Amino acid sequence: MSMETRGVAAGNKGFMTGYLEALALVERLHRLLLDVIKDEFERVGILEINAVQALLLFNIGDHEVTAGELKSRGYYQGSNVSYNLKKLVEMGYMHHQRCEIDRRSVRVRLTQRGREIRGIVADLFARHAEGLQARGVLGAEGVDEITRSLRRVERYWTDQIRYIY
Repeated sequence: MSMETRGVAAGNKGFMTGYLEALALVERLHRLLLDVIKDEFERVGILEINAVQALLLFNIGDHEVTAGELKSRGYYQGSNVSYNLKKLVEMGYMHHQRCEIDRRSVRVRLTQRGREIRGIVADLFARHAEGLQARGVLGAEGVDEITRSLRRVERYWTDQIRYIY
């Protein structure tokens, strides 16, 4: 192995270490986000809904969607979406209706109760955004840079999945 080749390999090893750290951080941040939401719901005394369900309600917002659309957007693992939607309908947080065109498909939207949960999560996120800026943890440019970088990784991974099939 030439000196130049070893330098490239060492550089890749350093990149690989950083990449693995970034992957672990993304995973930890997702878990922490769910913990933060769970803690907020415990604080306000809402115990019948879990953090994943609350995040699902937040992301649906004012839209009417199918479980398939939620899966294709990549927000949730497929097996959990249907279960959580069913539970949210049973608890009165969502309305569901069979699609007129494709009777196999069910469209869902938030009830008033679901919109209240969405509001709690939105308020939580607004407080966090304000706190991050006020404490100098992260500003608008930092958020934009992180988002651009994560979108590039998302596109790369999406392309890798498409090339497999």
